[in-house]
Amino acid sequence: MAQDAPSSRDVRGPFPLGRFWRSPWGLLFLVLLVVGTSYALMRRASYVYRTSEGPIFGTFYHVKYNFSSSLDEAILEELQRVDSSLSLFNPQSTLSRINRNETDAADDMLTAVFETARKVSEATDGAFDITVAPLVNAWGFGFKTDSLPSPERVDSLRALVGYKQVSLKNGKIKKARPEMMLDLGAIAKGFAVDRVAQMLRKRGVRDYMVEIGGEIVVSGKNAAGKKWTIGVEEPIDNADGVSDQLQAMLALSHGALATSGNYHNFYIKDGKKYAHTIDPRTGFPVEHGMLSASVYAPNCATADAYATALMVLGVEGAEKVLSVNKQLEIYLIYEEDGEQKEYSSAGWDALLQPAENR
Repeated sequence: MAQDAPSSRDVRGPFPLGRFWRSPWGLLFLVLLVVGTSYALMRRASYVYRTSEGPIFGTFYHVKYNFSSSLDEAILEELQRVDSSLSLFNPQSTLSRINRNETDAADDMLTAVFETARKVSEATDGAFDITVAPLVNAWGFGFKTDSLPSPERVDSLRALVGYKQVSLKNGKIKKARPEMMLDLGAIAKGFAVDRVAQMLRKRGVRDYMVEIGGEIVVSGKNAAGKKWTIGVEEPIDNADGVSDQLQAMLALSHGALATSGNYHNFYIKDGKKYAHTIDPRTGFPVEHGMLSASVYAPNCATADAYATALMVLGVEGAEKVLSVNKQLEIYLIYEEDGEQKEYSSAGWDALLQPAENR
């Protein structure tokens, strides 16, 4: 006669399972297990994907997040704090008051952005420069102008441009000349995206996508339980319209993506095209055919600044940047000999959405 398999009461050991479940401790453990599981399931069920959106910084923000309650008000408050610090168009912002020489005191946000900007400026040999505004305005990409600046005018304005002519020490901004102007437009949106993402994480949100004017940070999964799908716009050389075609599609569960381009912001005068990207080192618009530069980085302020710098540096300059900054992945679209070409870093393809999911 075959012997039956041992039951829990037959198990020998220091604390038999059958005795444990019949003990007060076993009953308590079972109750706690049931209650804890029920609470976790109820809490998970209460989480829903929410959308918050609206106008900000002359563009729009879109935030998708998975949470038990609305955080719309907190998101807008965070964006307004960034505006109060970094906006060039808010006359009461910290940045505006510094530009008018009413104060030299930098708040915490401006300090953080200034330090990131300085690092990118140094890493790109000045291709990224937050003092370039006088040149941008002279070429008609800030304040509109009917005439092109003469070489002599460009030379005179270059005296007001140069990231090494401004410094931050003990919370104070020092400018070599009082007429110098700081413009954080090429990094502020990315920083604002980071700030909203940071606020969401502090509230316990783990799945989210934050986007402002094309600058993006993602974390976790989307509502379908998959990685976030992020598109890179096809750079159609058309100042009047926006392309609805995508050049690349990425599948991301973390990190930041920023794209800078010349294909929407340019003008043609006397048969020559002038792109809005100004090389701070020469004072003139770039002429090397770059259409767009996309940068994937750990945070969006860094991605935003490098995307602008790469529009100045071109492909050769991008390769130099990659040689010293291993955290970046880049994707460049440019024109050469009348043809559109692409350049990508070694790790870019790993970010792309698999073909079967497109």
